[in-house]
Amino acid sequence: MDASTAGAKFWLGVFTELRNRGLRDPLIVCCDGLTALPEAITRIRPEAMVQTCVVHLLRTSLRYVASDQKKKLAAALRPIYTAPSVTAAEAAFAEFRTLYETKSPA
Repeated sequence: MDASTAGAKFWLGVFTELRNRGLRDPLIVCCDGLTALPEAITRIRPEAMVQTCVVHLLRTSLRYVASDQKKKLAAALRPIYTAPSVTAAEAAFAEFRTLYETKSPA
């Protein structure tokens, strides 16, 4: 059994136990990028939305940024993920994109 199979079985067991203990509607599951977790939750609750937490998304994104630019880029991303609405987030992303698209295309 490889690590991903073991991980999937583990998480399936966790979510099965939560369901058996009364959890009925996990509509959003926030995780840290584990590959086995989304598979397990969708087996128990196919309608649930699985998303990576903002901290892990930022850490992953900032891996590709020069160390002297990380704080500046992280500060520029903040208005996107703290926006009060989808419209505001899209506007903040458009502004971010115009500032950083040529500097950091990835």
